[in-house]
Amino acid sequence: MRLSVHAVGRMKTGPERELADRYFGRLAKAGPSIGLEFAGVAEISESRARGTDERRREEAASLEGHRGDAALFLLDERGRNLTSEEISGRIGDLRDGGRRHLVFAIGGPDGHDEASRASADLVLSFGAQTWPHQLARVMLAEQLYRAVTILSGHPYHRA
Repeated sequence: MRLSVHAVGRMKTGPERELADRYFGRLAKAGPSIGLEFAGVAEISESRARGTDERRREEAASLEGHRGDAALFLLDERGRNLTSEEISGRIGDLRDGGRRHLVFAIGGPDGHDEASRASADLVLSFGAQTWPHQLARVMLAEQLYRAVTILSGHPYHRA
């Protein structure tokens, strides 16, 4: 199953990008042995629309254009706060159930629109706090790598 990230906003060069790239690189190397291929990060520019709802709709349209028939996990502060084991279990269940693609979506400053949240397979939160886009991407990269290690029985994850 292919794993990809759809992110509103561009990640600038710096320590956050280096750290995200490090974990995405680990994911790309470790994933294929358990049937998970990292397909990369699609970055889209933030909408320039004047209103919040219109910005959310424009960014959602871009997500739908990249999604196709993929399963969708949205990162949203209103989502479920799952353990690393639960996240890896969800990924493994989709893979084992024959899904071919899973998209993780990081929204812009206004978050995701209601229609995207309603159509998502999972709305996921990294806690009650609001995280900067760059740190959310680093945390997602690490959790995806961690999911691969959990699914493969690697000792990286010691709970």
